[in-house]
Amino acid sequence: MDDTGILDEALVRLHATGPERNGWLTNHAPMAVEALVRHGHAPAVHRWLDGYAPKLEEAPAPSAPVTEENWAGALGDPARITDWTRFLVRAVEERPWREVLAEWWPRLLPGIAGGATHPVIRTGHAVRTLLEPGGETAPRRAELAHALGYWAARHRPLPPVAALPAAPTAAAALAAVPPVDRQEGGIRERLARLSAFPVWGGAPDPDAARERLAELVTAAVHRYASHGHGEPVMLVHAATAPNAVLRTLPALPRPLWAPSLAAAWAASAAVTAAYGPREAEPYAPVRLEPGEVFARAAAHGDDHTIKFTDTALDVGGPLALAAAVRSVELNPPAYG
Repeated sequence: MDDTGILDEALVRLHATGPERNGWLTNHAPMAVEALVRHGHAPAVHRWLDGYAPKLEEAPAPSAPVTEENWAGALGDPARITDWTRFLVRAVEERPWREVLAEWWPRLLPGIAGGATHPVIRTGHAVRTLLEPGGETAPRRAELAHALGYWAARHRPLPPVAALPAAPTAAAALAAVPPVDRQEGGIRERLARLSAFPVWGGAPDPDAARERLAELVTAAVHRYASHGHGEPVMLVHAATAPNAVLRTLPALPRPLWAPSLAAAWAASAAVTAAYGPREAEPYAPVRLEPGEVFARAAAHGDDHTIKFTDTALDVGGPLALAAAVRSVELNPPAYG
């Protein structure tokens, strides 16, 4: 838990900015600062934000209010980001945040890949802070609203895909995902070329869904160690997106856990298809403690590296730590 109040200070600072820049690039700061605080680097947060500030933009101008009556027509309209944010901020001010989350999660889940999965990742970070003791502060409730509003505005379902033979494990399923026919262009162009996924991710009950979701996160983190070179920034999302879902499960009604697993598998498979290389590369084992690995990521400063290392530490173990170090090696540092 952040006993210093720095996380709440950072969120208040960030809520004066928009969730994107340059038209569609995501503002990663709310997620990165939450991970920094989580792993004992709260004193570095405001300096990190100062360095990130040139990437921040004001929120776009509002268009027309989103309401309980017209929300369906505004779903997936990025021009309505501020309208969505205002609507959901009001919702978490007037109702318990868990109630708002349980209402909107199944509405948004089909669009989990929207915004290159960043909205669901931001949601997972927000929920994690709210679930900790003393975590239900006003800035953290507002952060959940900002995350859900961003997701609603960028909501975009994946295209239908054919079913390939079932895979026995999450690792085997990711290995069997066929790359899109042309791995070029932005993520929206690549996702439009998805063709088929192996069958995986079914669960007979909520507890099995949670176990398989954890298996998927582990498999995606481990795979990054050998395949992250394909596209080091984008491939972190094959792990961080399902981990965001895993972090959210405790705040959701249990009947939503199995569909959450299915959506997380689709998102991880989609990112793997869009960017995953066909060949593995060797990687070096590491002999570092988890705190040392995260300190490397924090010193490196890249937002994706910080978030991926945060997820790798959730998984734990030598291979996950090696994958985190690989992300430090592969991604460009934020600091010279």
